[in-house]
Amino acid sequence: MHPFFETVATQRWDDHCYYHHSRINQTLHLISALSFLVAYAYLFIDPVIAALIAWLVSMTTRQIGHFFFEPTDYDVVNQATHEHKEEIKVGYNLQRKVVLLSIWAAIPALAYWMPEAVQWAVPTEYQDTPLRMTAMVWLFLGAGGLVFRVLQLWQQQGLMAGLAWAYKIITDPVHDVKMYHKAPLYLMRGQLLDPMEHVNASQH
Repeated sequence: MHPFFETVATQRWDDHCYYHHSRINQTLHLISALSFLVAYAYLFIDPVIAALIAWLVSMTTRQIGHFFFEPTDYDVVNQATHEHKEEIKVGYNLQRKVVLLSIWAAIPALAYWMPEAVQWAVPTEYQDTPLRMTAMVWLFLGAGGLVFRVLQLWQQQGLMAGLAWAYKIITDPVHDVKMYHKAPLYLMRGQLLDPMEHVNASQH
């Protein structure tokens, strides 16, 4: 299992170095991580609430950080262009996220206006309201998006890379709390970008 966890560690490090320079993004990831942990707990209590927290709080804060606050100009820390980073990203790059989020946004409209389009994917006990149907389809969308990317990575980089990424994604909330719990403090001090001194140190 040692190579597996080395792969996970490499993916985590690359993700942090390349895609989390903004202190606002880091702070939003902290909010996302904490709410994801709540959503994980609610999976065992009420999957509808779990899905609503995960998608409406956790995913929105996370993606707002990436789309609106993370710099897209030349990355002097890693000496890489934004386009290069998007091309080599292991998980969902911005283009893939647009597709995923477009499906996510369409689901509530379908559940309200064309419920028969989503009822086939929802257990009978959750078909009573559009909100509950939406939540359950969102839950399955999250799982499906995870499996789909694992299969893509399996084809492109091997099964270990795909499984390592899945493990990383599932455990990211715990890791993000550890990594970014000080981000709001830096932000309040006026530091908008992480100087990434630890990244520079690791490259020498």
